[in-house]
Amino acid sequence: MERRPQRWWAEGNVGIVVAMSDKNSGWLTNAQVIDVTDGTVMRNRNVEIVDGAIRAVSATLPPGAGNVIDAAGRFVLPGLVSCHTHLSIVFPMSGTDESESPAATVLRAAKRAREALDAGITTLRCVHEQNRADLWLRDAKQRGWAEAPRLVGAGRAITTRNGHGAGAACVTAEGEEGFYLAASGELEAGADHIKIFINGGLAREGEDVSRSEMTDEELAGAVRAARQHDTYVVAHSGASQAIRQALSSGVRCFEHAYELDTSTASLLASEGAYLTPTLVVTRCEAWMRANGFEEATIANARAAADGHLQSIKNAIAARVPLLCGTDLPPADDVGGLPSTVVELMLLEDAGLSRLSALQTATINPARLMRAEDQIGQVSPGFHADLMVLDDNPLDGLAALGHVAVVLQEGRTVKVGP
Repeated sequence: MERRPQRWWAEGNVGIVVAMSDKNSGWLTNAQVIDVTDGTVMRNRNVEIVDGAIRAVSATLPPGAGNVIDAAGRFVLPGLVSCHTHLSIVFPMSGTDESESPAATVLRAAKRAREALDAGITTLRCVHEQNRADLWLRDAKQRGWAEAPRLVGAGRAITTRNGHGAGAACVTAEGEEGFYLAASGELEAGADHIKIFINGGLAREGEDVSRSEMTDEELAGAVRAARQHDTYVVAHSGASQAIRQALSSGVRCFEHAYELDTSTASLLASEGAYLTPTLVVTRCEAWMRANGFEEATIANARAAADGHLQSIKNAIAARVPLLCGTDLPPADDVGGLPSTVVELMLLEDAGLSRLSALQTATINPARLMRAEDQIGQVSPGFHADLMVLDDNPLDGLAALGHVAVVLQEGRTVKVGP
């Protein structure tokens, strides 16, 4: 995680009471603060923010407190974390230009990052960006040149020749040494983790989500590089056989899991591995059509939908730690709500409680990223990454789609609809 920078509070107007003229220090008052660890609501609380971090959550406001935002009884919770993000992706994916200028790629990524921030998504884990757009945008944010969520990036994903990542501006590698060198290259460029593809996917006609794409040696090469940099490998995954193979090689985070049987789900849980379901990927036909997807891709997603849902039910029954992620741009409109909110609602439909679904976008990713003392809670010492809602999301997760105010590191970055 990046170090806490010194920022400032922006001027704003939430239609209630706003007075912010100082640096990123002040008070968020008259708030109903949601504790995402246990679902309790702390009534009529005041959140003190100093230098972009939460200093206290208290029932009293000291006399003469300055730089006040009156939440007017609204609900306050930590900003959300989206764990499967592609900010630079082009739709339909067949339109990807692998020779595109990095400047164009970063501009496209910056637009989507800003949209995510406005939706209350204050941290993004990217799992492949063309031209390492996530790393460039992270640097621009740290320098104060761009507004974006906190970015945890993979740089470019690594694929086998003709694998699922072929044609998507990934790095192509072969053999143990090839994957080791490719992974080391991304980490040395500043990546926080490594992304690989262990199965086929849904993107192209004729793809098979159960087809394994990496050898044991190639997996070992990627994992070795990650361990040398004290980080982990995240794998695009389709079916149980490849998941077991990757797990035995040291991969500790899996995406999609379109075909996950009960025994493999139990193995994931016993090993403490994480899973990002991306259920919305197989349940967004209208969004796909609006974005020009080929009929073969839409048919693949439709055909995978029932098995995908059962796979995630298997994961929930086994108590696999789950993460919220979409594979779609995290703030894209899907049926009137941001895709991240839709994903949380789908996780509830799959069997998670509302609180557990909310934890997939707060405390669970914080643990994976080893930032459990920095993000994912409204608590002293944490970054003041906060979202203010009219309604309690524990009464209905759709409330997360209607954000009144977003703060990042104590600074107002979004006010109003």
